[in-house]
Formats: sequence, structure tokens, C-alpha cells
Amino acid sequence: MKTAEAIEHGTGTTAGGVAEEPLLRTEGLRLHYRAERGVVRAVDGIDLSIGRGEAVVVLGESGCGKSSLTKALLRMLPRNVATYSGSVWFEGRNIMSLDDETFRREVRWVGISMVMQAAMNALNPVVRVGEQVAEPLRVHRGWSNARALERAAEMFDLVGLPSDFLSRYPFELSGGMRQRAVLAMALVAEPKLVILDEPTSALDVLTQANIMNVLKGIKARLGTSFLLITHDVATSSEIANRVALMYAGQFVEIASAARFFSAPSHPYSRLLMASVPRLHDPRPPIHIPGQPPNLLDLPVGCRFASRCPSRLAACGDPPPVRRDAAGNVSRCWLEDGGGGSVARDPR
Repeated sequence: MKTAEAIEHGTGTTAGGVAEEPLLRTEGLRLHYRAERGVVRAVDGIDLSIGRGEAVVVLGESGCGKSSLTKALLRMLPRNVATYSGSVWFEGRNIMSLDDETFRREVRWVGISMVMQAAMNALNPVVRVGEQVAEPLRVHRGWSNARALERAAEMFDLVGLPSDFLSRYPFELSGGMRQRAVLAMALVAEPKLVILDEPTSALDVLTQANIMNVLKGIKARLGTSFLLITHDVATSSEIANRVALMYAGQFVEIASAARFFSAPSHPYSRLLMASVPRLHDPRPPIHIPGQPPNLLDLPVGCRFASRCPSRLAACGDPPPVRRDAAGNVSRCWLEDGGGGSVARDPR
């Protein structure tokens, strides 16, 4: 059984009230890339936990390191890696210590799977969709083709696709159908955690809503945990238990969804929420001034300071990370009593 407090911390509780270990927990996770002009610090010291049956949404502007975080978690690393370090605990096991073959066999896809950003690019255009959805069971479970296709049909039913679509090719499906097929592929081996990288970015509004409804149904029915990577605040609010806001390779705030969407703590969070159009609010959305820092040349102190309307003299130094009694985390000098305050609505 989960309590509201346990959800906020990314943990669960046993029948005796003892806190469970999070399904996934990272400590000091870093992924830096070598480039011609220096080192790109895309993921720069990430601490995050995801509880069983929990949906954590990672928000942030383009280029902040969201997709690199997924690469770090699934160890899908390019050749120009400069630094890959930290700890990633999954089901109580430090999977960073595993060799590549063990990680591929025991973690990737069967423990943690992923829905890629562009569904058409994730599917082989000359292989029938059913064969692709069934493939993880043949490779990782050793199932026969007939048995794997039978399970693929069950997954199609779960995500709202007719079973006769198994025999179709990707180009015969619409964008929303392809996204559902890729989701079925990610779920077919029954992983405990599914990472979704911008799963609705190329879809129309109605199809986005339908996909989010499918995800909510899967979460309720199977107890699957989700890590949703997105820049769409409105869509993310549909499924989130907690929200982690990323900026320049770091999390600046991690909070329960109720707290984040109603009363965010960090200045960047407040500006971000004030920039979202609201149906019944007569005030226009605001523009967040400035540009994110270059990941090749990050400032020494607060990485948001140059754009912050409430910056202090202390912001020239790295801000402290503070956790309140409910488990909400903020990386800001204002939370440390550094003087000044941020209006609840920047507009």
C-alpha cells in the first residue's frame, strides 16, 4: 500500500508500515560528452528515485539533458562519452556495476524498457508490426514465435489496437497507432519501469489525450512505473505523481505533482508555470527572458541566475539542495534564507 507521503518520496510502504526501497534510485549520475570545443555536461549529478507504480515526469527546455538522462539510465551511450559515473540502483541492485552483456540480458527491455520519441523511426519499415512487438520475447525470454505473437496480440488489446494490425507494416498505421504499437513493444516483456521520451510530441491534441489515457489505464491495471520525459506541461499533468524540473544538466526542483502545478518553489518553476496558457485565466502567459547556459561553459554558481528575476549576491556560488518535510526538493539560495523572495505568480 502506498501513502501520499511515500509517493512524494518515490517509495512505498509494506503492510507493516516499513518504507520500501524505490524501484529505481540514482545517486550522482553523470553523463558528459566530448566535443570539439570541450566537454558537454549533459547530465551533471542527478539524484532521483521512482517508486513502484509511480509516474515521474521530467520537464525542461530543449537541450537541458532530458534525453541524455534516458541514455544514461539504459546505458545507450554514444562513442564520444567523456564521463559516465554515479550509481543507478534498480530493484535494490546497483546496475552500474554490471558488465554490458549482463545489463543487456537482465535489465534492458525486461527490467527497464523505453518508448522512443519518433515511433516511425523506432519501427523497421519492412518488418510487420507484430513481429517487431514479439521480438523482445523471442530474444530475452526464448519464446517461440507463435507464443510471442499471442502475447503481442494481448498487448495490442491493452493499448487499444485491433489484433489484425499485427500483420500490417508501420507505414500502414497512423501516427497514433504507431505510438501505441511502440508502447505495446515496450510492455510486452512486462518490465517494471517504462521510460517514455516525448511520446506525444508529433501527435495532434486529441491523439495525445488518447495516448495519455492509455498510459493511465496501464499504470492502474499493471502497476507499471513510468518516467516520462517531456517539455509539455499540460500533457504531463495528466499522469504525474511527481515532477522533476531539469535545467542545464541538473534538477532544480522535484516535487509532488499537486505541489508543483499549484505552488512551485524554484524561480524557474514559477516562471515556467506562468508561461503556460490557462483556459480561465484572463492574464496572458509570460515569456521567460534570456537563454539557457551553454553546457560547454556552465557558470560556477546557480545555473539559472542570469535569467532569474530574484537573483541574489549568493547566486554566484552553487546553491544548496534543500528538502522539506514532505520530501519536495529545491536547488536555490532563496530556500536557504538567502534574502529576497519570489512572488507566487511572476506575472
